[in-house]
Amino acid sequence: SPWQALVDDIEDVSLDLGSEEELALRKAAIRHPLATFFHLFFRVSAIVTYLFCDWFSNSFVACFVTILLLLSFDFWSVKNVTGRLLVGLHWWNQIDEDGKSHWMFEAKKVPTIAASTEAEARIFWLGLIICPVIWTVFLFSTLFSLKLKWLALVIAGISLQTANLYGYIHCKLGGQKSISRVTSRFFVTADVPNRHKRKILEDHTEEHGKTGT
Repeated sequence: SPWQALVDDIEDVSLDLGSEEELALRKAAIRHPLATFFHLFFRVSAIVTYLFCDWFSNSFVACFVTILLLLSFDFWSVKNVTGRLLVGLHWWNQIDEDGKSHWMFEAKKVPTIAASTEAEARIFWLGLIICPVIWTVFLFSTLFSLKLKWLALVIAGISLQTANLYGYIHCKLGGQKSISRVTSRFFVTADVPNRHKRKILEDHTEEHGKTGT
């Protein structure tokens, strides 16, 4: 099934750069078409259904449930599948033994054969950012038009999609901070021998000066 194919590809995510040919493929091709499709399908479908549900059904309950299901499918797929495949990032929330909630962020590096492309990353981030903005516009339009029966649904849409946006932004920033910390530690470690040599020279100079006097 398409979902099984997506899940099977999760372990093959890559953020590494390979040869020039692989770099060219990364810039030009979409290597995970199913993931790219489903990354946009559920969230766009929820928006379209919200806008035109009156054309398809007169039942508010049916429209409400349909949109909520689409939003839920979108949240799960973006959080657990498309984020790993398209940008190599993953976030989750866990509860410790004391009942405290903790946000966990992860950036993976695996073999280059299934590296995500720049086009995929661009689609991922555009979809992740633009759709919550659209739901925010729906919130204001709902309030101004006094269609309060849709308010709970719109808030649910904002909450679910903003949670993914928040998680992946922290994954991205967390990965960069980790790289910065590793780089800083590398230069500090690399400078230790030099500092040791300088200390020996200073001590030798100081001792030589005392002897000369």
